[in-house]
Amino acid sequence: MFERILIANRGEIALRIIRAAKELGCETVCVFSQADRHGPWLEQADHTVCIGPGPSSESYLRADRIISAAETMHADAIHPGYGFLAENAEFAEVCRDCNIEFIGPSPEAMALLGDKISCKRMAREAGTPVFPGSEEAIEEPTEAMEVAREIGFPVIVKAAAGGGGRGMRIARNDAELADGLAAARQEAAAAFGNGAVYVEKFLEHARHVEVQCLGDKHGHAVHLYNRDCTSQRRHQKLIEEGPAPGVDAKIRDGVCESASSLIRNAKYSGAATVEFLMDRQQHFYMLEVNTRVQVEHPVTEAITGVDIVKESIRVASGEPLSIHQEDVQLNGHAIECRINAEDPDRDFMPQPGLVEVFQPAGGFGVRVDTHVRPGYRIPPNYDSMIGKLIVHGCDRAEAIAKMKRAIDEFRIGPIKTTLPLHRRLLGSTPFVEHDFDIHWVEQLLEKQPDAVV
Repeated sequence: MFERILIANRGEIALRIIRAAKELGCETVCVFSQADRHGPWLEQADHTVCIGPGPSSESYLRADRIISAAETMHADAIHPGYGFLAENAEFAEVCRDCNIEFIGPSPEAMALLGDKISCKRMAREAGTPVFPGSEEAIEEPTEAMEVAREIGFPVIVKAAAGGGGRGMRIARNDAELADGLAAARQEAAAAFGNGAVYVEKFLEHARHVEVQCLGDKHGHAVHLYNRDCTSQRRHQKLIEEGPAPGVDAKIRDGVCESASSLIRNAKYSGAATVEFLMDRQQHFYMLEVNTRVQVEHPVTEAITGVDIVKESIRVASGEPLSIHQEDVQLNGHAIECRINAEDPDRDFMPQPGLVEVFQPAGGFGVRVDTHVRPGYRIPPNYDSMIGKLIVHGCDRAEAIAKMKRAIDEFRIGPIKTTLPLHRRLLGSTPFVEHDFDIHWVEQLLEKQPDAVV
């Protein structure tokens, strides 16, 4: 096991990693920007190092400064959390070159699965269901037209690198495809430094279902069943739950096993999430693989009892997975609501500023992952998520009721958050009946912008 782990992140995920590392007997070093110099999570670290000004481009994205901090503090491992450098294969390779263990996959596995084109190719070999479409990057509009005519419109142009909805365009005819190809390529190059795009079939009414997996350096991999992330806005997840409701158990198990097979074939170690879209007939198609711990990992921890962060640290140190597939059993239902410092009534405008009131919910089956406390000032430099509210119930109905109660109990002020929106979504008919697709939240907001449930 590692003696000292450097945490190259901030906020609630930094605190989550600190706690896991301490339970494993590891010392922790937390890097921070000048904007985060009063971050409450820093108080829990054994050591802290400032790595630059507030902008992430001058701090949390500076691999050289992070490596320098790790070497100065004699850290033998770096945990990247999520975001920032977590899926940067070059950073993982620099860590290896400096004899510092990157807590995550190897640079080779990360590059292989992080590129959506090579990932799809490997998925086909592993028996993981994928969308019909181009098998290589599209170079010319004529290639895109040939693929579209073969699989039929509508199609979607997607960036080979990155995510978050950038570098994506839906096309329903030849003209839209030509325009979308150029726009997606330009956007992808600007956002990810890689303008490669590909074309695949587009599902009109799809649910977003993902499979949590863990792999080790000994060739073992397991799945921890699935989560539903259909409740999203502009490709950003709002509510996650597990297991995905209404999915036939036989179909679910087959898709989960194919996902773990993909991770195993990629010689992957650490936490990975294989993301799928599911149509109304419960046909699954792989979207991508996220080569890091996910924001919504507590959902899976609640229904399986597996500590994903601690397991990831163990396997990075060379230990085999402590669980086999037959050890993983589903227990009840869990829901997570992301608490963003945003005002839904003002087009989700970010809400940086002083938090004067912060009284989290509690009670049986309630978990709050956050770094916020009264007196904390939310900086304007970073993502607006300030915490996650997770509940666990014996079934989905109990989990929904518990989440409603927990939201009503939560007090945050004077800043606005997304909690009132979550309360509304939880009471809506599409969510309660899990009769929804990835556009349902936006459609609800357009039809009833001021409705309160």
